[in-house]
Amino acid sequence: MALSRKKKIIIGSSVGVLLLIIVVASIFATRKDTPEVNVVKIQTRPELRSTVTSSGEVRPVQFMNLTSEVQGKIEEITKKEGDLVQKGEVLVRLDPNQFESSTDAQFAAYQSAQDEVRSSQSQVTAAQNNLAQAQQSLNQAQVSVDSARQGVITSQTEVDRAQVELNAANRELKRNEQLLESGVISRLDFDSAKDRVENARVAIETAKARLESQKIAVKDSQARLAQQQVAVKDARRAVDAANISVSSSQSRADQQAAVLRGSKSQRDKTVVIAPINGVIAEIPSKVGTFAVAGLSTTALLTIADMSEINVEVKVDETEIDKVAVGQKAKIKVDAFGDTELEGEVLQKTPLAVGKSQTSGGLSTNINVQEAKEFRVVIRLMNLSPEMQGSLRPGMSATATITTKTENNVIAVPLQAIVEKKPEGSPSPESSPNAAVPADKPKAQKGVYVLDGNKAKFVAVETGITGESDIQIISGLSEGQEVIVGPSKILNTLKDDTLVKKAEKKEEGKSGT
Repeated sequence: MALSRKKKIIIGSSVGVLLLIIVVASIFATRKDTPEVNVVKIQTRPELRSTVTSSGEVRPVQFMNLTSEVQGKIEEITKKEGDLVQKGEVLVRLDPNQFESSTDAQFAAYQSAQDEVRSSQSQVTAAQNNLAQAQQSLNQAQVSVDSARQGVITSQTEVDRAQVELNAANRELKRNEQLLESGVISRLDFDSAKDRVENARVAIETAKARLESQKIAVKDSQARLAQQQVAVKDARRAVDAANISVSSSQSRADQQAAVLRGSKSQRDKTVVIAPINGVIAEIPSKVGTFAVAGLSTTALLTIADMSEINVEVKVDETEIDKVAVGQKAKIKVDAFGDTELEGEVLQKTPLAVGKSQTSGGLSTNINVQEAKEFRVVIRLMNLSPEMQGSLRPGMSATATITTKTENNVIAVPLQAIVEKKPEGSPSPESSPNAAVPADKPKAQKGVYVLDGNKAKFVAVETGITGESDIQIISGLSEGQEVIVGPSKILNTLKDDTLVKKAEKKEEGKSGT
């Protein structure tokens, strides 16, 4: 039986409604399966900084430990821990009585040695006077010798003259003797010639006697000269001996002076003076205790040299290669809240320190599983006098070191970066004995950009990394929208995956 028209209309309407319901349900089902993602729009940033942040503490340029250099009871400590000190201030006083007594005794010994030197010097003067007198007598003796020798010469001349006269008288006597025999002259003339010979003989004998006397005088003068020469030598030896005595006395005096200086130095060391400007960091000793010196010397106090203030931090081994001397840093000291101080990297130690180690250097026990750190010293700069006076050694600090700066860069959030395995990579289920290619392809770094309602993977080349962003050197351009999450959806995305852009919630509205 043929259906009525009314029934046909009802059946047709029912089928249409059913199809509509199916289509609508399909649309809703499709929308429900489309993942919702967060996106950011790429913009050029004026500046991006790569930083390394590490914690540490305020450290002075040096610690100066003052110890007791002499033994004695501590009578006074003039400062307290944390006090500022100026170079030259008295810090500690020890009992000086014993050292003052020793200094007085050494001073008396030094005075005695000085008196001995003066006495020896007077002996030198006397010996030099005796030498001068002996030298004068020697000169006189030399004059006497010369005079006696001249007398000998004169006497010898007289002898020679007398001899000539005698010879002439003898010749005349012989001639007169012949003339007398011939009767030419009288007996009287002959006798006169004979007397002349006798007178000449007497004269020559007298001259010879005078010559002998002069020779004896020469010998006597030479003897006196030799005697005076010995006296001069003795006087010179006496002067030399006196000089040696003075030198010996002076050496003893110098020795006593050195002992006196040492005694004064020991006495002065009972008063401990601040060698530098700084802050009293520690006072381990107390008034009334006995300070000792030597191998087990007593520590009195420690001064922190705050003329230059550093911050010492420890940088993880994964970031130390980014840190270099001369890089700028911002430092926050916990005691001063958000106040930022300027700094500059001064030193980077070459040796790593295990986090369980308390000091640097090479460890004999190697723990490869333990994380390593490197010590970095940062010098604080442009400190105000108030801040420099407020900083104290050991204050906790955090340093943010700027390792690199790029201007006018394109950057994306760190969570937007994904690493895509290259095609053809061996799956985990593949045989472990399968040969691995020598040039194994590397994972591809990139981001997913929003292309309409689909995700599209774009390979990128990255640069420096900031606190929350990373520089994109190539692959992206300003104005593109990059998918940043959620991470559980980002890690499952593929090319041409349908996605839905999450709606931003308007700030200031609350649900009803």
